[in-house]
Amino acid sequence: MVLDDLGSSLRGSLSKLQGKSRLSEEDVADIVKEIQRSLLQADVDVSLVMELSDSIEARALQEDPPAGTSARDHVLRIVYEEMVTLVGDSTELPLEEQTILLAGLQGSGKTTSAAKMAWWFSKKGLRPAIIQTDTFRPGAYDQAKQMAERAEVEFYGNPDGEDPVEIARAGLEATSDCDVHIVDTAGRHALEDDLIDEIEEIDSLVEPDTSLLVLDAAIGQGASDQAQEFERAIGIDGVVITKLDGTAKGGGALAAVNETDSTIAFLGTGETVQDIERFEPSGFISRLLGMGDLKQLSERVERAMDETQAEDDDWDPEDLMSGQFTLNDMRKQMQAMNRMGPLDQVVDMIPGFGGSIRDQLPDDAMDVTQDRLRDFEVIMDSMTENELEQPRSVGADRVRRIARGAGQSEERVRELLEQHKMMERMLKQFQGMGDSDMQRMMKKMDGGGGGGGLGGLGPF
Repeated sequence: MVLDDLGSSLRGSLSKLQGKSRLSEEDVADIVKEIQRSLLQADVDVSLVMELSDSIEARALQEDPPAGTSARDHVLRIVYEEMVTLVGDSTELPLEEQTILLAGLQGSGKTTSAAKMAWWFSKKGLRPAIIQTDTFRPGAYDQAKQMAERAEVEFYGNPDGEDPVEIARAGLEATSDCDVHIVDTAGRHALEDDLIDEIEEIDSLVEPDTSLLVLDAAIGQGASDQAQEFERAIGIDGVVITKLDGTAKGGGALAAVNETDSTIAFLGTGETVQDIERFEPSGFISRLLGMGDLKQLSERVERAMDETQAEDDDWDPEDLMSGQFTLNDMRKQMQAMNRMGPLDQVVDMIPGFGGSIRDQLPDDAMDVTQDRLRDFEVIMDSMTENELEQPRSVGADRVRRIARGAGQSEERVRELLEQHKMMERMLKQFQGMGDSDMQRMMKKMDGGGGGGGLGGLGPF
């Protein structure tokens, strides 16, 4: 999960208020101290930590919890609102013609972010192009070209070119028919004068609509120096935080946002071009505190289903709600799940399932689940078409044959068949349900309006 250790620590702090109906000054002091420690460990700047904790403490002592709301939920809501205010709004990026300039140090993930952003714009119906101007780092051209191919977007670069400004000029001309131009610039290992001079020249030429600073989530509080230097040179409109999948840090990037008086544009959450999220402050903090993010979840589900259906025109996910549910249908569902991203990220988006519930699982629980899905895929590859369409025809003899062919245990084959039966039963329960039934079910999942669930948190 994004800033996983921070979220786990904050949730652990708030759990100490479980069962209390009123807060004492000692309770508030303890919880604020825990929040301070959590934020500092995540490399959030000290001044920001103190500003945030002072606001939380003042509100927790002065505001009375709404009727029927527990002390924990009251403080959770205050923490949520104050942290949303801290991270600010999302960087404005209209879905129209524009030029975006990327800045940052070497190793921050600019080239990968350029491809991810281009892919994101392409999924919004625009035609993006990546212009690679890095003549300093060996392999920069090849990496950018490969990433653009994976994103299936247009690309311009010159592996033999020596003048980044000239490459930028030629790139804009060569891709003039594209809607969005993403200009990737060179980085260095430190803030060197030649880096700043170079990016200032490129900035003057391309006249970007938006300049984004790309920051590695693990950079820590050194992000402030970077942000100030780039802000002075070209002006920073937003920040892209990368590598949030592999670090417990990320708080330093918040300092960069504060230093440049800007906002966060995108989050990089994995290695593939699809592993990018448009930053939404409410969903980001909600997920961090274990309250889910239904908007991001629904976007991932819709995208995954569309991509899965595009591979097989005959498969329609709406058909699952009527008729027979086969193993072929289950395979398509699994393929769609894989396209949604790592399971731990998906689980964190489900209200009531992420956060504290996932904190109780073993560290490798999600890895085991992913391995299980891969095993199921291999098993289905060893089944006949008739067995895939009629899974109830698979008896003991067929289980043994399928297990041998797949190189899997008979127990794993039976697990697949049991999983199919469970999903089939669930789908039958959904069949015939009206909107009011669905709403009641979602309300029950969401806590049913009680103090311990999301229903007790009003707008959540």
